[in-house]
Amino acid sequence: MYNTDIPTRAELPTSAQLLRSTVIAILAAAAILVTIVLPAEYAIDPTGIGRMMGLAEMGQIKAQLAEEAEKDRAAGQQGAAPVAAPTPGRRSGLLDRIFAELLIGPAAAQTAPARRSDEMSITLKPGEGAEVKMVMIQGAKVNFSWTVAGGVVNYDLHGDGGGQETSYQKGRGVPGADGLLEASFDGKHGWFWRNRGTSDVTVTLRTSGSYTEIKRAL
Repeated sequence: MYNTDIPTRAELPTSAQLLRSTVIAILAAAAILVTIVLPAEYAIDPTGIGRMMGLAEMGQIKAQLAEEAEKDRAAGQQGAAPVAAPTPGRRSGLLDRIFAELLIGPAAAQTAPARRSDEMSITLKPGEGAEVKMVMIQGAKVNFSWTVAGGVVNYDLHGDGGGQETSYQKGRGVPGADGLLEASFDGKHGWFWRNRGTSDVTVTLRTSGSYTEIKRAL
């Protein structure tokens, strides 16, 4: 004998209720996009909330570094001086990234990835910053270690995705770090380093664990 009660038709949600729930979810996602994602990722802060929360400053740094990287790539391809400004396509690329972050990314990250190991080295000039991100699902774990040759760096180990953001660790003037990173949610998780010294440094990162992709974001 089963004690589970089967809901009647009257107890099931109506089409109007489902539509209302969908509209509320869309409005909530739009609010998160405008107040958190745009300021933190692209320095776009129409409401001013991102500036009060300190997210706009982080977005400005990322946008500046992205523009500098684009200039360097253009100069390397053309063999000429860096271009003066980013191309108009940056806006469409921004919208594509927002769409991927909020819609495609979370849906594609539901399957647990196989374990993998990677190693990469990044050289930073004085004042230069770089970011490396891994695509991870909630609860996935990665063992990591990174070292700095030639000096020390400031760093922030953080994650973002689906309108969520978190900072796992931060440090100033650090020669390296190691540990276990466990993703708090589906998204991109990794490190931002900046060289505040007066000479070039090289950051060597080693990772091993459950993630589908690792690449330099900035």
